[in-house]
Parts: sequence; C-alpha cells; structure tokens
Amino acid sequence: MKTVVVTGATSGIGKATALDLAARRFHVIGTARTPDKAEKLAAAAAEVGLTVRTVLLDVTDPRSCQDAVMEIDELTEGGPWALVNSAGVAPVGAFEDVSEEDARDALEVNLLGAARMTRLVLPGMRRRGEGRIVQVSSLGGLVSVPFTGWYCASKYALEALTDSLRMEIAGSGVQACLIEPGFVNTPMLSRVLADFPADSRYANGYMAVRRLVASWSPPGPETVARTVRRALLTQKPHRRYRVGPGAVAAPLLRLAPAAVSDFVVRTALRLKKG
Repeated sequence: MKTVVVTGATSGIGKATALDLAARRFHVIGTARTPDKAEKLAAAAAEVGLTVRTVLLDVTDPRSCQDAVMEIDELTEGGPWALVNSAGVAPVGAFEDVSEEDARDALEVNLLGAARMTRLVLPGMRRRGEGRIVQVSSLGGLVSVPFTGWYCASKYALEALTDSLRMEIAGSGVQACLIEPGFVNTPMLSRVLADFPADSRYANGYMAVRRLVASWSPPGPETVARTVRRALLTQKPHRRYRVGPGAVAAPLLRLAPAAVSDFVVRTALRLKKG
C-alpha cells in the first residue's frame, strides 16, 4: 500500500479525503492539531471499518512540522509516497474588516504551512525517485471576489509556488498538482458565513453572499476527495483539477474584461459605489 499524508484531516475536505483514500487501500496518515481531534478522526475511520493513523501537527509551527515528518518517516520507513496539503483557514470579510492577525494566519496556514510540509517530504521522495504533492487550492486562487481577499491572496500565492515547484522537480519522479474547489459544503464554509462582521458597512453584501451560497446548494467535501483520489491514481496528473460550482464560470470570469467582471460581481453582491 502506498502511504499518503493528509494535513488538516480532522474535518471538511481533509477528513473526506483521508476516509476516501483509506477505503481505496491507501495507507493514510492524517494530521491533527490536538490529541482530541486525532482520536475523533481515528474513531470515525474505525466506525466504517477503516484505518487512519494520526500524527499531531500544527502547520504554522516549523518545529511541529519537523517533528511530524520525523514521526511519519519512522511510520513509513523513509517517508510518504504522497502529501495532500489540505489544512486551510478562510478569514472572511472585506479588506477593511479583516485584522492583520487573521491575514497573517491565512498566509501561515494556507501558504507557508503547505510549503513547510512540502519542503520536508521532498528529500525522501527524491531518494525513492517517485512521489506526489497535491495542493488543495481553490477557485479563489484563480479569481478573486469581494470578501475573500486574504483567502484568495493565500491561494493565488500557493498556485504560483506550486507552478514553479512543478517545473523545478520535473524529471525527479515527483509530481505536483493543484486541486481547485469552488464552494463546498464544509464546516469551514459554515463558519465563514456565520463570521461575517455584523456592524459593517458591507453588511448588505455579506447578506447577499449568504443568499447566493444557500441557493447554490454546494456539494459536500466527498466531491473534492474523489478528485484528489483521481490525481493520485493517474500516472500523469493534470496540473489543475477544478471541482464543484464555479469550475467552469470562474476561468471565464477571469478572461472577461475587468469592467464586465467587476460589474457582474458587484451587482450580484449589491456593492454600491464608494
């Protein structure tokens, strides 16, 4: 069995991915920030007859990343075959409503955390001459929309970094790709919709976002998990896999003239001038 490490495996896309891969006879190691969350993940897998081993990890802490990878190396006798960077956070709100602390946290988790883990597992993959890096990005890494600026910024950067990495490691046997989900019904999305500031000049826009997402009935994280599995099972993964609502529309919006795309988005979110 090939070993796959899934970060952020205790909820949402990470959890769905860990369980999906374990059901397909991968040896899955899921990371968790606390022992309690690790126990719940292992129990959830056991309830459906699966095994997911757990390792404690805080991707924002370089020492925690080093310790986790050392433990993973011991469990796998040399390191994992694949790494799925799924740990993520989504600070919500307009630029003026997001604190610098929350902005830093988004960059630490979504960008630097993924980079740390990738850097640490690459040497083992190079030695074996094979491996797979799967970065869970977002359609927000292609098209930025109001109220998700810092989240999109972190994903834009992850996309750029992964594109560069993919070209640098070509020929090593290690391959890197991006998963780009649209809106997905996860605990993180629920928190995002609930955490919009109540006393903001953008309150009407926040309400419009809630209505739009509710009308879309976004799919569950299992949709993304299946796409991650495809990226791992294929011999030559695509550079990008787009998933869920917006997978077609987002690239088209990016190609439209800025005045047109801005008008469409501002109208949908009821953003007035100024």
